[in-house]
Amino acid sequence: MILQGSMVAVVTPFHNGAIDEKKLESLINWHIEQGTDAMVVLGTTGEAATISHSERDRIIRLAVDVCKGKIPVIAGTGSNNTLHAIELAQHAKDAGADAHLSVCPYYNKPTQEGLFQHYKAIAEKVELPLILYNVPGRTGVNMSAETTISLSSLANIMATKEACGDIKQIKHIIESTPENFSVFSGDDPMNLEIYKDGGKGCISVTANLLPARVSEVWDTFAAGDVKKAEELDQNLSLINKALFIESNPIPVKTALAQLGKCNEEFRLPITTMSPALKKELIAVMEKYHLLH
Repeated sequence: MILQGSMVAVVTPFHNGAIDEKKLESLINWHIEQGTDAMVVLGTTGEAATISHSERDRIIRLAVDVCKGKIPVIAGTGSNNTLHAIELAQHAKDAGADAHLSVCPYYNKPTQEGLFQHYKAIAEKVELPLILYNVPGRTGVNMSAETTISLSSLANIMATKEACGDIKQIKHIIESTPENFSVFSGDDPMNLEIYKDGGKGCISVTANLLPARVSEVWDTFAAGDVKKAEELDQNLSLINKALFIESNPIPVKTALAQLGKCNEEFRLPITTMSPALKKELIAVMEKYHLLH
């Protein structure tokens, strides 16, 4: 299995507190039609922290059923409890996921050795391709380049999603890891910069709203037209920024609701968008002709 290109960290639609399976299926089919290269369910954008075990099972299995033979499914499995992360990874495998995305343990603030042992334990226990996920703004800990490099040689660890915001750290990882280990951008404004340094794609929030355009940046870059890719990427800068004016996934789910793709519904402690910022978001959407 080759993972590369534009991979969407898809939202989880709700209806009256429950998973809206019809909307989720519709979203996944839309992404396939729009050229998205892989489906990431149960990530930060998918509000995974508030999803029950039975709901997780249904979401993964639904995504696998819809995507089978078309694009890969990556399931979020992260936890700050290593044993629980192993259980979630095994469940993702049993449910048919092609790979899993495991965020750095949050709240505990483990040492670099703790991070290494956490991921080593998961990779040894579950034979499913594992994508590391470094997002210190969410977890409170930055996994160093050296730790990622050490993990890159272990069986079952295939890639990292980097949202550390430090291009030097990311470049060092790309330059120092094996050929079969991939680095994916986890920060939409940095996508093209990471591609230029050898990244193999992105796990994107913006792709929820503009899947074809995020995919086009990668496809154009991969085809060798860097100048055109730069123009396409620059054209996404306003929406990339707008989708983070409040905590993700509040803006992107609000934007999708304006298009009828899902309800403007969240699970606490996530709440609906403030009126002033919603107005600002809609103004940006209008600039992209999304509401016409």
